[in-house]
Amino acid sequence: MSTQLMKASHQWASRPADERFTSLIAMLAHAKESRSQSKEAVVSSRRLNAIPDGNKGILIAGPNGHPATTTNFAFGQVAQLAEAPARYLRTLPAPIAADCVNYGLQFKATIADVGVLLQKDGHDGSPTIRSATGPRYGRIWNESVIEAMVDRFGDGVSGDWRVPGEFGKRVEVTKDNTTLYAGDRDMFVFLADEDHRIEIPNRRNGEPGSLARGFFCWNSEVGAATFGLGTFLFDYVCCNRIVWGAEQYGEIKIRHTASAPDRFLDEMRPALENYAKSSSASITDAVKSAQAARLDNVDEFLAKRFGARTVDSMKGIHALEEGRPIETVWDAATAATAYARGIVWQDTRVDVERKAGELLKAA
Repeated sequence: MSTQLMKASHQWASRPADERFTSLIAMLAHAKESRSQSKEAVVSSRRLNAIPDGNKGILIAGPNGHPATTTNFAFGQVAQLAEAPARYLRTLPAPIAADCVNYGLQFKATIADVGVLLQKDGHDGSPTIRSATGPRYGRIWNESVIEAMVDRFGDGVSGDWRVPGEFGKRVEVTKDNTTLYAGDRDMFVFLADEDHRIEIPNRRNGEPGSLARGFFCWNSEVGAATFGLGTFLFDYVCCNRIVWGAEQYGEIKIRHTASAPDRFLDEMRPALENYAKSSSASITDAVKSAQAARLDNVDEFLAKRFGARTVDSMKGIHALEEGRPIETVWDAATAATAYARGIVWQDTRVDVERKAGELLKAA
């Protein structure tokens, strides 16, 4: 029982050329340069001022009076502070939109401290506001995340862990097929070890099969997303970066609270290291253990871990897709994974997928 993961495909379909990288080394150099040009400051929302500009639209000036451009995402954050709809403001002439923002910041919205992230242009030194968040936003820098991956996986192209091939075959990494992305809003990495596949007896319908290991990693310096790490087993990745035959998806997230940078160091870097160093033999043993661990009371086992309301649905979908009832821990894990596919709410779906993955680890 398996599913398809679309997250990497969505990234592949939407990223412009300047947000695509052909190695982790190139991606790290970009992140280092971006961080070296960045500056953080906390200012009062009352000290921000929108200024219309005939060429650049709306500029935002701080307490020093120096105007700065904004990224599209940061303008949305400023508009939110002003309690004004950003989408509507973008349809207005710049002078009117600036008046709306200033009225909101000065009179309508409650006064608040704002954490501003500025980045200077490498050519002319002009500043751009990349984010306007709360003052205690726990920024995990892309540089730190990518550096941790380089330490453990090398360049992401030539080693065991690399940009996945196409249908299991290694290909030359180009901007057209890469899975390494970073822009002013967020970053995303998909790496896989397709050489050391995991042989699984009785994987489906009594037939043996093999799976590769892969992971997604994402982060935002500006408040567009949490930091996250998703690990899984899979059959292959096609040309448009859809992950086919995915099993045992597990996910860890860190919200960007004040403690986020410390939690990244304490939790996520070791998790990356352990995943990189884990052998295919250890995963194979876990799968075999899960397949051998028979359940005396399936209903009780599922209800205790996923809730009583899910039991009939999980048993039904397993019987439909596998043609037999749930008998082992492996069956329970794959049934839960299949059940998660139909959950609309992302947080709930990820929670079920995580619990399914924990069954395999605990077997």
